[in-house]
Amino acid sequence: MRVALTGHLRCATRAEADRVRAGLDAHLRLTRAEPGCLGFDVTPTDDPLVWQVAELFTDRAAFEAHQARAAASDWARLTAGIARDYQITETT
Repeated sequence: MRVALTGHLRCATRAEADRVRAGLDAHLRLTRAEPGCLGFDVTPTDDPLVWQVAELFTDRAAFEAHQARAAASDWARLTAGIARDYQITETT
């Protein structure tokens, strides 16, 4: 079953938003290169402090591998403490 994550990354301050912008390109590149990644987008919204997040992985194992890699990455360090409002679903 495919695993999809959708939702928002919500910064509280411009300084948090600056940290997101600083690390986003590398995070996108690294994630999109992961085995099992079918789609990975983090796009700005009309609110300069909020990004729309959409991820799609081939299966639970690929999604969990992504989560483990991301948790140990520069992205995790840069965005620590920034609110995430995500939903995870499995689809066929």
